[in-house]
Amino acid sequence: MTTGAHEHGAEELCQAGLDLYPRALHEGRVTQLEAEPVPCLIDFGLLQPDIEDMRWLHPVAPAVALPRLLRNTADAITQQRQREARLAEAFEPLMRIDGPHAATAETPTISVLSGLQRINSVITQTMASAHEELLTIQPHNGRNAASVRESLERDQALLDRGARIRTLYQHTLRHSPAVVARYELLKGDIAVRTLDEVTERLIIIDRAVAFIPANKDRTLALEVRNPALITFFVITFERLWRLAMPMYPEAAQQPTLNGITPRQRAIASLLVEGHTDASIADRLGMNVRTARVHIAKLAATLGSESRAQLGYLIGQSGILDQEHQGAREQLRER
Repeated sequence: MTTGAHEHGAEELCQAGLDLYPRALHEGRVTQLEAEPVPCLIDFGLLQPDIEDMRWLHPVAPAVALPRLLRNTADAITQQRQREARLAEAFEPLMRIDGPHAATAETPTISVLSGLQRINSVITQTMASAHEELLTIQPHNGRNAASVRESLERDQALLDRGARIRTLYQHTLRHSPAVVARYELLKGDIAVRTLDEVTERLIIIDRAVAFIPANKDRTLALEVRNPALITFFVITFERLWRLAMPMYPEAAQQPTLNGITPRQRAIASLLVEGHTDASIADRLGMNVRTARVHIAKLAATLGSESRAQLGYLIGQSGILDQEHQGAREQLRER
């Protein structure tokens, strides 16, 4: 599929797009195959994937799509006004179509974003208008250099407007050179904490918009503007934040109890739950070999000679009870 014929702005919708979009509004959906000749409809957010059946695309109501497209224009004031006029003119006949399956402008929406480029573009646009706060949970740090530069620029711009940034990572990233260097480059109100385990990626902007992945490889994302869901995400973040250990700007030392490190206690907890080495490694953000090294050290500390005996000794040692007591004391100190 080529996109050369679709190098146009949203105010100049191609004829193929103008033919397919009204039909999608009337019928409530169109197939991915039908939309292949008009990728502009997806690029401009007029069609979005069905998260439950990726063969279908659903139309976004013109009343919802139009303001979003207008927000995307960040050019000079004169160009902005000209573009708004052309865009409103292009949408005028579409606004009269009453699509039975399209969300209304008054309904808080959950939008599906398809493709890493569009996901990053929408996040960048949303952050450009933010002024208060960015809350993020980052389970991994596998981004490429280009995306790192882009995120640094938008984070610094947000900090320059007086906002604050709070981020959660896993303990395995506490000493990652890339992560540490990132926060040394940023200037402003920043705090970073870590946990043994975190949720999937979460971005909350000004407690008004959230972004979460919608598939395993993160090529789909949900843009959430529903107030109830945003409140739920914020509460979840704040509870994890209270349990987490400070990493930046001042790092707290992870306590060792009776020769057992915090990472080994986390592994012990997962072992007694019956998790495999691979599952433990995945949940704690490390490779299987590293997980097995920690398990071997834990076994040596407790004097275990077999995996079955290790589980018994973990229970008898009381190290998991010590972990819970330490967590309670940590919470009381904050």
